[in-house]
Amino acid sequence: MALLLTAGALGAWTWKNDGYLFGYATPLAAQDYEGPGGEEVEVDIPEGANGATIGEVLLENDVVASYDAFKRAFDGNPDAPGIQPGIHVVRTQMSASEAVALLAENDIDRGGLTIPEGLTVKQIQDRIVAAGWPEKETRKVFEDLGQYLPEQAGGNPEGWLFPQTYDADPERTSPSDVVGMMTEMTVTQLEEAGVPQERWEDVLIRASLIEREAARPEDRPRMSGVIQRRLDEGWTLGIDAAVLYGTGRTSGALTRSELDDASNEYNLRIHKGLPPTPISNPGRASIDAAFHPAEGTEMYWVTVNHETGETKFATTNDEFNTLVAELRQWEADHPDWNG
Repeated sequence: MALLLTAGALGAWTWKNDGYLFGYATPLAAQDYEGPGGEEVEVDIPEGANGATIGEVLLENDVVASYDAFKRAFDGNPDAPGIQPGIHVVRTQMSASEAVALLAENDIDRGGLTIPEGLTVKQIQDRIVAAGWPEKETRKVFEDLGQYLPEQAGGNPEGWLFPQTYDADPERTSPSDVVGMMTEMTVTQLEEAGVPQERWEDVLIRASLIEREAARPEDRPRMSGVIQRRLDEGWTLGIDAAVLYGTGRTSGALTRSELDDASNEYNLRIHKGLPPTPISNPGRASIDAAFHPAEGTEMYWVTVNHETGETKFATTNDEFNTLVAELRQWEADHPDWNG
């Protein structure tokens, strides 16, 4: 009986530890290669990849013998969570522990394409061309962006080209590859943020407004709260960044005729509700803020210092007028400011 109990306990311990007993492999251990491996092979670790995704990439390229062996090595290496996305040079048929260690050691050049938050589709197109992609091919791709979009976009690409640094360059990625990466990353970010599919476009519209208006991270949820409360009350949103977008510009002062132009469907001083599409391509912080508006009573915001981006919030119209006066004083004190 004692022998049976001991054998059972050791068996359970071995099973719990992926087939290893006191650090030694048993017949229950996951299949694993031995040694440093054979031929060199490039593996592409995608943006946002977790351990499971990395293991699948290595299995597909015959770098590791089994997913279970990889998982054991990944979980046992404290540097594994720092594995960078991008192209890694490894070897076929490596031991899982050596494969994970090599990936963790690699310092990846993230590539030459950085897309900042808040750019429009047109600005992103120009940035791709400026980074060295063929202009004619790039412009052709951007003329038919609908094919890269999920149905929730309604055929309009604005807001769906996610801003970040991409491991891409003109020698090994085409303009269509780059656009595909951007739209796929937008879907990934929406899913990770927990946004239901039926709200994808709605959240991107709100996030795009926040992205263009917010200069400080702490202001984003508060702006989102103001947007939601004004919508609930049936007020116009009064966001000038949207008015400007509707004129075809992203900077410069609005004229009185532009502010009074009801034919501009993005004129949120006149038209109630959200604009018909996003007005920029927002980052994750703005997406999170749009999906989780801050609670409160604030109904207005005013950027009172254009140089620092300082923004103040108000609940009543009188408080709002006080903030507008503060802004006008700042403008009077900085007549040459053109930022």
